[in-house]
Amino acid sequence: MSECPYTNLLDPDLYAAGNHHHALQELRDRADAPIIKIDDPLTGVPYWAVLQRAHADEIAKNPAVFSSEKRLTVPTEYDDDTVAMQTQMLVNMDPPKHGKFRRIARNAFTPKAVESYHDTFKKYAREIIDNVADSGHCEFVTDVAAELPLMAILDLCGVPRDDRKKFFTWTNQMMFQEDEEIGGADPAAAAQEAAANIYMYAGELAKKHAEQPLTNIVGALLDGEVEDEKLTEEEFQLFFLMLIAAGNESTRSVTAHGMRLLMEHPDQLQMLVDDPGMIPGACEEMLRYNPAFVTMRRTVMEDTEVGGVAMKEGDKVLLHWHLINQDDSVFEDPMAFDITRAQRMPELSREHRAFGVGTHFCLGSHLARMELHIMFAELIPRLRNPRFEEPVKYVRDYFVNGIKEMKISFDTAA
Repeated sequence: MSECPYTNLLDPDLYAAGNHHHALQELRDRADAPIIKIDDPLTGVPYWAVLQRAHADEIAKNPAVFSSEKRLTVPTEYDDDTVAMQTQMLVNMDPPKHGKFRRIARNAFTPKAVESYHDTFKKYAREIIDNVADSGHCEFVTDVAAELPLMAILDLCGVPRDDRKKFFTWTNQMMFQEDEEIGGADPAAAAQEAAANIYMYAGELAKKHAEQPLTNIVGALLDGEVEDEKLTEEEFQLFFLMLIAAGNESTRSVTAHGMRLLMEHPDQLQMLVDDPGMIPGACEEMLRYNPAFVTMRRTVMEDTEVGGVAMKEGDKVLLHWHLINQDDSVFEDPMAFDITRAQRMPELSREHRAFGVGTHFCLGSHLARMELHIMFAELIPRLRNPRFEEPVKYVRDYFVNGIKEMKISFDTAA
C-alpha cells in the first residue's frame, strides 16, 4: 500500500507550534480533488477532508446523509458507550431531535436578547483592562482573553464570580484533551472528571431553580417548552455543559489569536488605533483566519457522491474550518491576514465559516461577536505598542485552536 501523500489533519502536533496554515496551503497545492482521502496512522481510521466551501456547505446542510449523531462531531474515536452518552448534547444531535433542543435555547441568543447585555459586558471589559493597564505587561490569555467570555457566560447562567477559576480549569481540561500540560498524564481522565464537575454543578442550579425560579438562561432552558415538552434534568445538565465549554473557550481563543495577529501586523493594529470604526470588520477577519474550532466530523449514512467523489456508508468526513476558510475561490489571497478585507467584501460575516453553517450554525454567534467588538474596542486604545515578551505557546490540539500562554508588554495610554 502506498503512503498517503497528505498531512494528517488530526495529528495534534501539527497545531502545537501555531504555524499550521502553511501546512494547510501545502496540502491544498498537492490535492488533486476538492475532497481528498487522508490516512490517520494515530487511530487507523481514514477520513475525507473537504477543501472547498461549497462542498462543506452541502455536507453541513444535509444531516440525513452526513450525521453528527452517528459518531459525534468531535473527530476523536470514542467507544460506543461514550458516543451514546454524548449524543444527548445539542452539537451531536441530528434532526428531528436537534430541532427541539435548538428551539428551546435559541430565544436566549437572539440579537435583541444579546444586545441587552451590551452595557454590562462593556463594564466588565473596562474592569479587565483596568486590572492590567498600569502594570505594562500581562499574560494575555488568562488576564484578558479568558476573562470576558467566562464572566459573560457564567453571568448569563447565574454562576457566582467566585467560581470563575474553577470553570476556567474545567473547560480547559474538557476541551484540550490532547495536551498533557493541561490535562496531566491522563488528559482523558481529567476531561471526564471536569465534565462530571460541570454536570453536577448544573444539577445544583436546576435544584435552585425548582425552589426559586431563575430569570436567566438557566431558567429559560429549564422552563422552555416545545410541543408541551420540557428538557429533562439530564438533558439540561448536558446542554449546560456544552454551553459553558463552547461559550467560554471559543471566544477566548479568537480574542487571543486576534491580538497575536494584530501584534504580528502592527500596521493593521495602527489602523484600528486611528479608526476604531474598523474593529467589527477586523473581528470578522480574525474569525475567518483563525476560527476557534478547527475541525468537525460527520459520518456518511449511505453511499453518496459529493464533488465527484464517491463516499461509502460509515465513512468519516472532516469539515476543517481553517482549510475551508482558505478557499481561494471565495477569498482573495486567503493566506493573508487583512483587516481591510471586510471593506472589499461587505458580506464577509456571511462568507466565512467560523461559526459553521447549516443545521449546527452556532447559537452563540451574536454573543461571540459582541464580546469581540467590546473587548477590542476597550483594549486597542489603552494597551499601546504591544510587544511579545516570550514566544507564544500554543495548545497541542486538533479540535480547538487555542493559545496556552502569550506574555506581552505594552505602553499604557495617557
